[in-house]
Amino acid sequence: MAIDIDTARKVAHLARIAVPETRLPALADQLSGILSFMEQLNEVDVSGIEPMTSVTPMRLKRRADVVTDGNIQASILKNAPDAREGFFAVPKVVE
Repeated sequence: MAIDIDTARKVAHLARIAVPETRLPALADQLSGILSFMEQLNEVDVSGIEPMTSVTPMRLKRRADVVTDGNIQASILKNAPDAREGFFAVPKVVE
């Protein structure tokens, strides 16, 4: 499938990309190349192959789902520009 200049202009408009008129032929060629590669991929027989979520089989490490208070209040508040009485202090927004 070949993309013409008018289609490339429309794609650029839909993508909200400013493409000068002089660059539209190159964009059309690049989009045509992408579509021809997709057609090549569609020719590959993938029947009987399960989809993968990763190239290596691995299982994420899990932690126990336990409710705690965290015990890290001091280390969190030391990053705050202004902390008072164990809380983040922020300027008043609504009067």
